[in-house]
Amino acid sequence: MPWLSSAFGIFLMRQFFLSLPKELEESGLIDGANRWQVFSRIVLPLAKPALATLAIFTLLGSWNDLVWPLIAINNDHAFTLQLGLANFQGTRRTEWSLLMAGNVVATLPLILFFLIAQKQFVATMTLSGLKADPAGSVTWTDPAT
Repeated sequence: MPWLSSAFGIFLMRQFFLSLPKELEESGLIDGANRWQVFSRIVLPLAKPALATLAIFTLLGSWNDLVWPLIAINNDHAFTLQLGLANFQGTRRTEWSLLMAGNVVATLPLILFFLIAQKQFVATMTLSGLKADPAGSVTWTDPAT
């Protein structure tokens, strides 16, 4: 729950919503939709790539977190995977083959999640440099200018 809202997430979504043309919302209101219908039927479907990107970054941040679970969890049997891997290293001897196998197991769900959400992630990065002109055609703009 602490990771559902963050400064990065608020900034990312704010920037995405500011990039949407106001004409989309106005056209929905002219067609007779209320604010909630405009949000749920027009704006939210357009926000799917940004939400997927935010989900990837939030998952990566919470999955790899070591400090918060170390503070919050007192029971050795309830350790997260990262805490278990950190405690797996011995003071005098470390089984590197087992530790690396544990790292692969810890990384595999993240790789699978990224492969599933890759289409939305790439769509967000692609649309960040596109700009629609008043005629409706989409052109590439250089972000540096």
